Amino acid sequence: MASAISHLGRVLSRLKTAEIVKVSKCISQSRLFHLQNANRAVMKVDMPSLSPTMSEGSIIKWHKKEGDMVAPGDDLCDIQTDKAMVTLDTDEEGILAKIIIPENTTDIKVGTLIAVMVEEGDDWQNVQVPTDAVPPAPGGDQPVQETAGTPTEPTTTVGPIGPSVRKLMEEYNLFGVSVPGTGPHGRLTKGDILNYIKAKSLSKQTLPVESVQPTEPAVTTSGQAVPPAGPPRPLQDIEGAEFIDFELTSMRKTIAKRLTQSKTTIPHAYISVECNLGAVTKMRNQLKSENVKVSVNDFIIKASAIALQRVPCVNSVWQGDTAQSSPAVDVSVAVATDQGLITPIVKSAAHLPVDEISSTVRELAMKAREGKLQLHEFQGGSFTISNLGMFGISEFTAVINPPQTAIMAVGASRLVVSSEGKPQTNLTVSLSYDSRVIDETEASRFLEVWRDVMENPSFMISGSPKSQLAADFA
Repeated sequence: MASAISHLGRVLSRLKTAEIVKVSKCISQSRLFHLQNANRAVMKVDMPSLSPTMSEGSIIKWHKKEGDMVAPGDDLCDIQTDKAMVTLDTDEEGILAKIIIPENTTDIKVGTLIAVMVEEGDDWQNVQVPTDAVPPAPGGDQPVQETAGTPTEPTTTVGPIGPSVRKLMEEYNLFGVSVPGTGPHGRLTKGDILNYIKAKSLSKQTLPVESVQPTEPAVTTSGQAVPPAGPPRPLQDIEGAEFIDFELTSMRKTIAKRLTQSKTTIPHAYISVECNLGAVTKMRNQLKSENVKVSVNDFIIKASAIALQRVPCVNSVWQGDTAQSSPAVDVSVAVATDQGLITPIVKSAAHLPVDEISSTVRELAMKAREGKLQLHEFQGGSFTISNLGMFGISEFTAVINPPQTAIMAVGASRLVVSSEGKPQTNLTVSLSYDSRVIDETEASRFLEVWRDVMENPSFMISGSPKSQLAADFA
């Protein structure tokens, strides 16, 4: 009996040991599986396309730092697009584990990995970043490889150079010599040349001058000989003068691209009209007495919106190869910022009172200058107004903002003598329109309605323009 009990104990001991080993193996395999799949929950944050024309952007500021919790709707970073500065938020929840692209990095291609997030509870400090996500060196420059026993020369190419740089390179015979460029995108500056000359202790090269002897001396009509022309005078030395290279922002590049596209693909036509601002000035003073402050530009926007309702072909945009009348009157207002011109939109302007248009424009302009416009606040629009009157510009013509078909340029008001011999304040506006969509008659009708509304501002509140021509479009 004792032997049987002893045998049973040994069997149970073996079973217990085997079970422990089995459990231990399971734990080890579980740990290995967890380590191998630790980055399964990694969430990539790529450079987004924040506008239809955006191909690259710049990260201005990160609002979160590595290790911070991120909830849906939280602001991650400020991105300078080709049109404005936009704050990027996220729909994900987790921890910002790694910032791949730091602040103040420019020309980041759309789709580039800029950060990595992990789920809450994961080891964010040891997150593995995909090997293909390592950003290139700033400016695309590759490190210079040195060869043993050979003096190293800078390998930055010259690239485009300015006239002052070219002059120094000619004087010191530096063409064909590699000089490092420290300007934007490796561009060569005058300071780079001067530093290279000083480091190499170079001296100016004497340029050979070929003397040309005339076969016969020139003679004036009076018979006096004209002395032969001597060698060309050397250029004036401007040593020590400073030059500044201006770097184009993404917004400026996009503006240039769109202006070129507009002027080369859209057949622009122009027409102008002059109106009397006396009634608008009187109404502004009346509203001011009621503590309602509005500007002339607010009346211009409202009058334009009413005219767009009356002449809908001017309120049109291109959709592919077809121009379509827009169902909504959304007026884009050009605002100058430090980065360039941007056009926030006063939506449904025809249905807004003048004082609400005023507050909307002020709010949009402030957000534009602070770089806080949202996409829906500057994307779209069916008509644009550009006002340079505050700069003293009497009148000008503007370039159409595609896919729109028209833009109105507003100049400064000025005092003139009326037909009755009395002083009067007049304003000139010019309409640039796409002649494929709008003909001269329709452009004239639009400006006539606009002028009638401006000269009878009560129509902005209670009625339609008095013009019979405008009534045809009511």
